[in-house]
Amino acid sequence: MPEGTSHFGTISDLEKNRALLDWLRWQVGQTERRIRELEIQEAQERERRERARAEMLWKIQPQRSSSVALLHRGGCATYPDQVGLISREDAMVALAEPDIEPCQVCRPDTGLRG
Repeated sequence: MPEGTSHFGTISDLEKNRALLDWLRWQVGQTERRIRELEIQEAQERERRERARAEMLWKIQPQRSSSVALLHRGGCATYPDQVGLISREDAMVALAEPDIEPCQVCRPDTGLRG
């Protein structure tokens, strides 16, 4: 059999290797797309977990010169700061303070007073 040919016909080793390289590039592209999909799913799941955790906690918006301090549910979008989330017990103590009022949007006092 002449060099560069095979029993499959006249496909040379060079042509076979080029075809293999094309297929491997396609496989890499498929794998890269799947990795991007999985990274997005992982980020979304992490965000869902963080939101769920925040919903079980509360937060206090500091007093401003023209308003009182506000108690919010952890996931309240009217005060998106997630730093300093507090427990239910701390939220109950805060709500008892005369200079802290509940947010009228997320109603963090629901279930705390009772």
